[in-house]
Amino acid sequence: MGELRMLIDGKLVEAEGGATFDNLNPATEEVLGPVASGSAGDMARAVAAARHAFDTTQWATDGALRQKCLLQLQAAIEGEREDFRAELVSEVGCPLISTFGPQLDAPLREALTWPAAQIDEFQWSRSIGLGNPFGIGDNEREVWKEAIGVVAVIVPWNFPVEIILNKLGPALAMGNTVVLKPAPDTSWNATRIGRLIAEKTDMPRGVVNIVPSADHAVGEVLTTSPDVDLVAFTGSTATGRRIMQMSAETLKPVFLELGGKSVNLVLDDADFATTVPGSAGMCLHAGQGCAMATRLLVPKSRYDESVELAKVAFENVKYGDPTDAANFQGPQVSKVQQERVLGYIAKGREEGARVVTGGGVPKHLPRGFFVEPTVFADVDNSMTIAQEEIFGPVLCVIGYDDEADAVRIANDSAYGLSGMITSGSLERAKSVARRIRTGTLGLNGGIWYGPDAPFGGYKASGIGRQCGREGLEMFTETKTVGWPAGA
Repeated sequence: MGELRMLIDGKLVEAEGGATFDNLNPATEEVLGPVASGSAGDMARAVAAARHAFDTTQWATDGALRQKCLLQLQAAIEGEREDFRAELVSEVGCPLISTFGPQLDAPLREALTWPAAQIDEFQWSRSIGLGNPFGIGDNEREVWKEAIGVVAVIVPWNFPVEIILNKLGPALAMGNTVVLKPAPDTSWNATRIGRLIAEKTDMPRGVVNIVPSADHAVGEVLTTSPDVDLVAFTGSTATGRRIMQMSAETLKPVFLELGGKSVNLVLDDADFATTVPGSAGMCLHAGQGCAMATRLLVPKSRYDESVELAKVAFENVKYGDPTDAANFQGPQVSKVQQERVLGYIAKGREEGARVVTGGGVPKHLPRGFFVEPTVFADVDNSMTIAQEEIFGPVLCVIGYDDEADAVRIANDSAYGLSGMITSGSLERAKSVARRIRTGTLGLNGGIWYGPDAPFGGYKASGIGRQCGREGLEMFTETKTVGWPAGA
């Protein structure tokens, strides 16, 4: 396991000066191996390569080439699928079961192939008809969509392959070149993709460049460079704000998919015995998902019953060694993240919330960055644990008076990324969904996810959408042209 080298200008290279950093296994705290630690100079060379590839090759105009290369990359990743699976479990700490879904197999089905197909189907131009704005004759007018240029892609550690593929696919399909900076906690999957691009595809040199680094500041080369035309980032809201600030100097647009504090809203006509235990689903991958529903909203009239159902469900979550297929939850990705989650649990206690189950480090797992599946009751929505993104296996159970109060609580958040609504009536669930300000919602157990489904959020959850038609358009510029009618 483990590709040490970076991909810059079509070549697999070491970092400047041979610099490396250790890749840790969060379940065992052992060093897996080294990763190249790119410097600011390495990143600048990657940007220059991407700029040259965009400006001088046929990549942006040759749709057939782009389609061929995306399908070559798809085949190459499929050829090493099981290596990716083992590597993800080792470096991300995600449970093996999750790789058969969102960590690997789900995005691998369509994250590259759907954008590849859209190269032929996307509306690259449209007529807006005749116009005579100045009274001097009719003009034919069209709107063209073109590649935006060099795209900087900055990805987090929680679902790295899923996020990389869902950014690379649309960006490349639309004709852009890319510089990718993976999270330092989980770089091997990205460097493996880099090797496959170099060895298994016909992409022109510089179309994709991948530069891992232990130094977060190296990413600021991407946000400040005038040769980068767009920054596409998934990660924390705090880092998203920093990226916006740094990108403003060169007036480059940003696509930001940020944090969330999503609700699992159970309406009073739902089947509580089957719905409320499902709240334990947010423990998958130790709660390290921006769209996970971490606030369980239930009627006050059924509050005690709901707390007990959630307690039993969380106490039955199997967790531990992520290589064990029986485990649903693995460790937090790092010691820093473990301490962050434990800090929020302590804050919840300080502010008066009650730990119903969990709340600490499991005694039977002396090594690894584990946190017990945790349920808080007696939570007011104004509390820190109900307002801030914890990114851990921590659920807040919040009571509401009536439907209007439930909607108010759901919207009383800086975030607006995702959520769930369950009702005995789908029409009622839809009616409530229209009043909740969030980018995605699952109704009555429904799943909205897919490469053709726009994903992103309102408010502090981000700007723009990933995937779907809107996700393709994020990576394009708009040009309007006109010429004399009949010419």
